[in-house]
Amino acid sequence: MKRNPYIAIEGPIGVGKTTLARILGDAFDAEVLLEVFEENPFLSNFYVDRERYAFQTQIFFLLSRYRQQSRVVPDALARGPLVSDYLFAKDWLFAHLNIHNDELTVYEQLYTALSERVMIPDLVVYLRASTDVLMQRIALRDRPYERALSREYMEEVRQAYERFFSTYSEAPLLVIDTDCLDFVHNPRDRTEGINR
Repeated sequence: MKRNPYIAIEGPIGVGKTTLARILGDAFDAEVLLEVFEENPFLSNFYVDRERYAFQTQIFFLLSRYRQQSRVVPDALARGPLVSDYLFAKDWLFAHLNIHNDELTVYEQLYTALSERVMIPDLVVYLRASTDVLMQRIALRDRPYERALSREYMEEVRQAYERFFSTYSEAPLLVIDTDCLDFVHNPRDRTEGINR
């Protein structure tokens, strides 16, 4: 039985995933699934002390994302098209960036068990941007817990995404460079994103 289309948008912090997901949701009359990151009680501490809070932060995200993917995604796809502002596999990417040794081994075992039960999107849209642009966008939205994000960490995140998507093959991949695109304020850019 053919299911409804499922698009996942991915990219570094501040690249515009949620904005594009909402635009595509409107354009395609699709349900929009947004990542629930504000509920993570460790996130603000993680941005201040990565080493100390990485494991707790990542495990919370993994379980939260899995709950959303296993419950919300199948129900939404039964109703119609779905656009998500994240890909479940992003959890693996951040885990390999932030946790190490025995903690990473424990994480990988849990991730492997859970990821087998997660639907793969029909299309993944990878939004890329330079570190300077990402830092500008993060500053503009001014989320309190992101104020401690360093440029060095953002560069690590950007590079991790580049490595991850250079070999990604689980679903068709569309890469969009967003350095010169403004989906929020420029109707032409918004139309280009929808058309692509």
